[in-house]
Amino acid sequence: MSLLKNKIVFISGASSGIGMACALAFAREGAKVILAARRRERIEKLALELKEAFTTESKILSFDIQNYQEIKESFASLPEEWKNVDILINSAGLAQGMHKLQEGNPDDWDVMINTNIKGLLYLTREILPNMVKRESGHIINLGSTAGHDVYPSGNVYCATKFAVNAISQSLRIDVLDKSIKVSSVDPGMVETEFSVVRFSGDVERAKKVYAGVEPLTPQDVADAILYCATRPKHVNINEIILTPIAQAQSNFVVRKTT
Repeated sequence: MSLLKNKIVFISGASSGIGMACALAFAREGAKVILAARRRERIEKLALELKEAFTTESKILSFDIQNYQEIKESFASLPEEWKNVDILINSAGLAQGMHKLQEGNPDDWDVMINTNIKGLLYLTREILPNMVKRESGHIINLGSTAGHDVYPSGNVYCATKFAVNAISQSLRIDVLDKSIKVSSVDPGMVETEFSVVRFSGDVERAKKVYAGVEPLTPQDVADAILYCATRPKHVNINEIILTPIAQAQSNFVVRKTT
């Protein structure tokens, strides 16, 4: 029997990309999933697909992860038995704009900081106390190679992912005596809606990010997250860094030319 059978898995950013891929991967293993995202119609559709494909039980929570009050109210609306989350996957995150600091838009900075750092903190703060009480649970944060090395015009986004790296390490210490696992999965280039969002819907510019490279897929990253979640009880995967074979780190990518 799967180690994840009937485990309750909370996935933020479940409406697309890596979050959606995680929902499919964990549902396939028999987990119950809580799908959280702003775009309610997308997660409603996903919940139906999971039910049809895997007979998966799921709950839907639609909120703005930048708003702590919305998170608290949404989590409080869950049935009591669903509040004992076994695995929290902090997948929600984004980049907005790509400018030198002196040319950057402070509104973009606020969105990245409020989503990538504060949103992760808010959601973890709401779910973690029940894990501490039970002395059981696993928090998996989606980081980035941008949390290990910076790249030109990535200043604030990189800063948010360095913060995720630091939070993951600090949290692991905070819960060390509570038998709670903390992992960080840090991918390089993954082809999702990420670059489209970063460039305000400019699809052509987004395509250039992956030109000449076979990037990671959301499923590749979900596989790494699933690996973290299925280790024996005494094993914690602290960190996984994964990149396409053509990428060494944020600043070193080999592109094939046609």
